[in-house]
Amino acid sequence: MHTESEPIITPVTAALLRGALDLEHTAHGLRPHRLPAWARAQYADGQLAMAQAQPSGVRLAFRTRATTIELDALRTKTAYVGAPPRPDGVYDLLVDGRPVGQAAVTGGNVHVVDMATGSAETRPGPVGTVRFPVLPEGAKDVEIWLPYNESTELIALRTDAPVEPAPDSGRKVWMHHGSSISHGSEAAGPASTWPARAASLGGVELINLGLAGSALLDPFTARVMRDTPVDLISVKIGINLVNADVMRLRAFVPAVHGFLDTVREGHPTTPLLVVSPILCPIHEDTPGPSAPDFSGLGEGRLRFVAAGDPAERAAGKLTLQVIRDELSRLVAQRSADDPNLHYLDGRGLYGEADHAELPLPDQLHPDAATHRRMGDRFAGLVFTGDGPFAPGRAA
Repeated sequence: MHTESEPIITPVTAALLRGALDLEHTAHGLRPHRLPAWARAQYADGQLAMAQAQPSGVRLAFRTRATTIELDALRTKTAYVGAPPRPDGVYDLLVDGRPVGQAAVTGGNVHVVDMATGSAETRPGPVGTVRFPVLPEGAKDVEIWLPYNESTELIALRTDAPVEPAPDSGRKVWMHHGSSISHGSEAAGPASTWPARAASLGGVELINLGLAGSALLDPFTARVMRDTPVDLISVKIGINLVNADVMRLRAFVPAVHGFLDTVREGHPTTPLLVVSPILCPIHEDTPGPSAPDFSGLGEGRLRFVAAGDPAERAAGKLTLQVIRDELSRLVAQRSADDPNLHYLDGRGLYGEADHAELPLPDQLHPDAATHRRMGDRFAGLVFTGDGPFAPGRAA
């Protein structure tokens, strides 16, 4: 940074962060987590550990007159053996709510995964810096949204003017739980995931519990949601249960009831929206598990196939259509005594016509354009008019 005076160094503290549920002090700085330590300790799963440490929806929020900002951070990227390097995670800069810049941090660790064997190792690297050199003049509210696909240890801000935590926005807080699609998948940036876009359009503060590969009706996730003070709650249920082939219909229905019962213990009247899966043709009528197709990995193409057999539905194996039918029925049953419980068919966010125009590149995950469309659709269906989170209805 080049200024006439020495830059102002501001350590990153909890007062500057939104969207994280836990902060770990490391040898380098502060690592945001999206699940608290007690929940992380209840199941030692590498996928869950990686997903919850990737700070989707987490952002620095502060007020400043600075025109140049630098953030020192130590990232940990994921790489796959035999595949080209994945794109760097990016940081989105918003000024007074408007996107004005995007950049990546340098250096960092690399977590190398061999998908064929399941082995993994982390190769250490140096602390790096993300730079935003030309900001508008004058006092402003600044947000730096952290990458959804890299974990990070935040060290310090360097600015050419003092920094103070952003004041409370006074907006409602929306907590959303879902799969990698909610986590971010292939969105253009952390402020462009469909939940982030929907939150922006809906005028709410986001806590994103989209956990790639880990939306599995885990009881500890329900307890986290129960214990977190929020104004609006949504739960997107289905695709990971099929991906991982973790339960049959007999277990699924009571598990959903139990998950919702736990959430309701802490939020008895909070608007609660259950969202079923978006369209995913490979699993509409074919059970899981999902299996990677490695044939195009050398060219940077990873696709997925359904490894189940449609005949297995008779034995209770789950498909997306089975899940939608059960969720619709279950919510209708419960809402007779719970008027603040609502249901949204995920195909209203991405359905057959959308798939014809914007097919899922790897057969599972939406691309950047689809994230934008889903965010717009969710905001229109949920935050406006007669939607369950519309100002006139939301508690």
